[in-house]
Amino acid sequence: MEIVIVGGGLVGALLATLLGRRGYHVRVFERRPDMRVAGYTGGRSINLALSDRGIRALERAGLAESVLALTIPMHGRMIHHEDGSLDFQPYGVAGQAIRSLSRARLNELLLDAASSFDTVTLEFEWRCVGVEPERPQATFVHTRTGEERRITCDVLIGADGAFSAVRDALHYRDRYNYCQEYLDYGYKELTIPARDGGGFRIEPNALHIWPRHNFMMIALPNTEGTFTCTLFLPYEGQLSFAQLHSPEQVGAFFFQHFPDAVEHMPTLLNDFERNPLSSLVTIRCYPWVVGRTVLIGDAAHAIVPFYGQGMNAGFEDCRILDELLDRFSDDWDAALAEYQRMRKPAGDAVAQLALDNFVEMRDKVADLRFILRKKIEVLLFEHFPELYTPLYTLVTFTPEVSYDEAYRRGQANEHVISQIMALPDIDQRWDDPAMLDTYRQILERYGAASSA
Repeated sequence: MEIVIVGGGLVGALLATLLGRRGYHVRVFERRPDMRVAGYTGGRSINLALSDRGIRALERAGLAESVLALTIPMHGRMIHHEDGSLDFQPYGVAGQAIRSLSRARLNELLLDAASSFDTVTLEFEWRCVGVEPERPQATFVHTRTGEERRITCDVLIGADGAFSAVRDALHYRDRYNYCQEYLDYGYKELTIPARDGGGFRIEPNALHIWPRHNFMMIALPNTEGTFTCTLFLPYEGQLSFAQLHSPEQVGAFFFQHFPDAVEHMPTLLNDFERNPLSSLVTIRCYPWVVGRTVLIGDAAHAIVPFYGQGMNAGFEDCRILDELLDRFSDDWDAALAEYQRMRKPAGDAVAQLALDNFVEMRDKVADLRFILRKKIEVLLFEHFPELYTPLYTLVTFTPEVSYDEAYRRGQANEHVISQIMALPDIDQRWDDPAMLDTYRQILERYGAASSA
């Protein structure tokens, strides 16, 4: 059986590894040169945050230990307020953490893993220019020589990202549903270098956020002591990329809004000029499966990066498809049908979760009432885990719960917390042990849906 994967990025390489372990003949066609030889082009992607869903998929591929060795745990958000004060907000309980990871190093590791199988072939600098999904068949053109190849296979998998050529071929079919929505925000990557002589300039075990209501900056640590910073800012308006034309304007903007970061960013002006301004898009489509042509990862459900779940969702796609091949004894038709049934609602849910979390990170994390809500959530989870699990825990640390189920339970959580926040003087007595009985009554009355 011949399988063609279009796209040798994170999801395509992991899926090739899983299918190689099953003994399938897999050919991966990637538009870019082999990054292990040509190097990685930075400035266009946001640092990755690996969490339990992604780790579980890597475990299935036998790669979790080697990948985790490349990561730095981030145990919570470090909020940088406008007055220069800091506020640490833990992600979970008992040391739970998400893990910062270099996209380039992970992709190289996954390509090495895929190519370790004799039945897996990686072919670089081949751009997909056409797809016949029912056959299935794909046409590729070599980006340097112009040579054209037409490949027929048993299964064709589009793992070629948000601007997927495979999806484009499906898009123009009759009754194909497609929605592409851009945020009015762009982003630029910037850098906090390591200290002279090595070491981190700011706390390494946190995801740093500078929330400024209409815009924000974040920073994720790298193992060599640097931080990858990302500025999210509207394209147009009074405070926007459109107003930052000169080095003087860029410097004044950062000194005004991120003064505690600027002192650690000696390459700020060069980074801002050199790195591209990139867009933020959400893509929803259906169906994901036409015959034996299937979409996976961003090709099926591109999302904005604000829940740190884009890569994790794509890796979970790979794991679930591999598990379904076990369940259906390698009957691809049955496995693909069930994959689509399970993953389409999950893809829609994680897209909405990511959009919602942008507002939370940008506007709410510095708000005192929001901070109180989060503290109450932790208290409820610690005392009543059978009745209440925070949405962030469901999404990030509970891979056995689907994204769509997590979203449903998160809606129930909102009702519970709203009831608690409406209690008299809750800001003064939220952690009083005498309140636990009241919390239990509210949970039993309103919160059953948040735990089941």
